[in-house]
Amino acid sequence: MAKRIAIVDDDKKIVALLKTYFEKEGFIVYEAYDGTEGLRLIQDKTPDIAVLDVMLPQLDGFEICRRLRREGNIPIIMLTARDEETDKLIGLELGADDYVVKPFSPREVVARVKAILRRSGKGTEESSGVIIAGRLAIDRDRHVAKIDDVPLELTPTEFKLLALLAGNPKRVFSRLQIIEHIQGYSFEGYERTVDAHVKNLRRKLGNAQYIQTVYGIGYKFLPAEAEK
Repeated sequence: MAKRIAIVDDDKKIVALLKTYFEKEGFIVYEAYDGTEGLRLIQDKTPDIAVLDVMLPQLDGFEICRRLRREGNIPIIMLTARDEETDKLIGLELGADDYVVKPFSPREVVARVKAILRRSGKGTEESSGVIIAGRLAIDRDRHVAKIDDVPLELTPTEFKLLALLAGNPKRVFSRLQIIEHIQGYSFEGYERTVDAHVKNLRRKLGNAQYIQTVYGIGYKFLPAEAEK
């Protein structure tokens, strides 16, 4: 079945360019050119993934991301013309799975979309089985995580991060190792975005302190600590 993607950008040339590349890859492409239209389109068409420009008329990309996260876990990639770490972290903390800085290669955007779809359960997961850590259960086949049998509303990136750490308890992962695993690539500056994903994940895990910071290095998973 063809994958469906929504592209929301007020630059019609960018939309047309991305549409050409995605259609060559067999995607069904939905287009919108302002935030209000884009949000309505995504809610109506329920695509497999959305690509959102940050600077949109009416509703900006951050607000669309915020509203979509209230409703579900559709994978989201943000497009930004400003290579500012603050802007990137805002998007990631709101629940975006990735960001791309303009100007960009259309092939890079296609590659990132495919990577996110693979880890969101629409492709092959390299690990399978269920991880049990006290009250926490992680089903890697179904891409579902639960605490006390209550499902956690995780983004694909957050699930990938949790499965990596929980599948290797007590092992310390550097930020670079984490970003290479969950994104499939690494570029300078991307390591700091791991902190935003961990912050979101900790919030969704509630009081349970499964993920611990190893200062100066990265993070590790300690299920015993969470049950204290």
